Amino acid sequence: ADARFEAGGEESFSEEYRLLARDGSVVWVREEAVLLKDEDGEPLYWQGVFYDLTERKALEERLEHRALHDYLTDLPNRQLFVDRLRQALDRTRRRTDRKVAVLFTDLDEFKIINDSLGHEAGDLLLTLVAQRLERCLRPEDSLARFGGDEFVVLIEDVEGPEVAVRVAGRIIEELARPFHLEDRELFASSSIGISLGDARTKTPEDLLRDADTAMYRAKEEGGTYRVFDPDMYERARGRLELEGDLRRTLEAPQEQLPVFYQPMVSIPNGAIVGMEALLRWAHPERGLLAPSGFISEAERTGLIVPMGRWVLNEACRRAKEWQERHPRDVPLAIAVNLSARQLRYPELVGEVEDALGQAALDPGSLTLEITESVLVEEGESSAVTLRRLKELGVRLAIDDFGVGYSSLSYLGYLPVDQLKLDRVLVGNLATDHKNLAIVRAVVDLGHVLGIEVVAEGVETHEEFEELRKLGCDVGQGSYWWGPRLPGEAEKLLASNLDPLPDRRPG
Repeated sequence: ADARFEAGGEESFSEEYRLLARDGSVVWVREEAVLLKDEDGEPLYWQGVFYDLTERKALEERLEHRALHDYLTDLPNRQLFVDRLRQALDRTRRRTDRKVAVLFTDLDEFKIINDSLGHEAGDLLLTLVAQRLERCLRPEDSLARFGGDEFVVLIEDVEGPEVAVRVAGRIIEELARPFHLEDRELFASSSIGISLGDARTKTPEDLLRDADTAMYRAKEEGGTYRVFDPDMYERARGRLELEGDLRRTLEAPQEQLPVFYQPMVSIPNGAIVGMEALLRWAHPERGLLAPSGFISEAERTGLIVPMGRWVLNEACRRAKEWQERHPRDVPLAIAVNLSARQLRYPELVGEVEDALGQAALDPGSLTLEITESVLVEEGESSAVTLRRLKELGVRLAIDDFGVGYSSLSYLGYLPVDQLKLDRVLVGNLATDHKNLAIVRAVVDLGHVLGIEVVAEGVETHEEFEELRKLGCDVGQGSYWWGPRLPGEAEKLLASNLDPLPDRRPG
């Protein structure tokens, strides 16, 4: 039994049991009981009730698996791989003559394939690549997908680079063979970076960084592998250049850091109920960059703090303007994302309060979004900050919900107002029965807890219809509108004052 005795001492108790049914299935129940006494205070008997927790536990197990595995290939994800790598490095400290090897594999020109044939074809190709990679490895080796077209291999108990080099050669040869996607024949070469770690390696991240650096060197030459050596840090120069560009840009953010706004739409009636502020970088040489092109560097250097301050102030100001120009029964909400670095910033709460005050925006109109992974990784420190933010009156949303981490416990102790279903769960909702079951469970859970549920990445009418049937509250995605510049976003607001049921833009 998974027992947790709660407040009340011997006067009451609450306990969870795992029972085995006659058909062999596992049933989870929760027993809650109180001790009843007579008028003299003498115990009479226990009175209790049982709750069936089986569905909730099954949902937690599915979410736990999703937390540690890639949604597309079902391979271990970065979190699980790093944990395995850390354990492998610990073992080298007991056997100092042995090493571990990491192979960082990236497909060449995958973006071209993805852009020209579509994401569905790209996803199918990645699945086939994962299957071929597994055939190149031993059962005891670990293979993970880090996202996009990045796959990483862990080989333990090696003396030098020879084994890793042989595996890299097999991978390159295997991936060079044509892939057959329905009526198409595709070729996808790969580049591989190899790094070796032993008892002297400080962290798994150091080893991954070295393999990543070697991979970029291999990619420059195309379709080959390279073993890391310290001379490969030339790539770091590019990062320094990016950091310098970011610092100069932040001196006058209004010139190169436009804030786009994506509508959030009521699924029952089609009304725009909010806008999410999304940052872009109008780089003078590289063009308009999405966050994936610079946010990680901003997070690493701490520049995410002034960058986030700019977005917060700009979003609050815009929201107040739009509320005054386009009044509604329920004032328009504005959503702003917070990163891990921002949550750790000691002045965050004060800066949020200042932004609200300068814009004269009601705190209830501001929603701060935190990804599920950041929430769990930052632990209790993030909980303290979020409670302080909640005391200001702002709303809190958990972004990318359902694929990052498995624990639902934080919903019980954090004042969460909104759950944003990750686009991975929303995609193919009409045909993916597993995703449908998870979305249904999350929507039901949210409503029981009084939490609004938002679906991200809604692209098709079929997805919209399924979400409507499930009772999802709010949707966001290209089915309605993508991110827009402020002027275009305001035009959408002006034309959406009297929405129709199930409205979709023409």
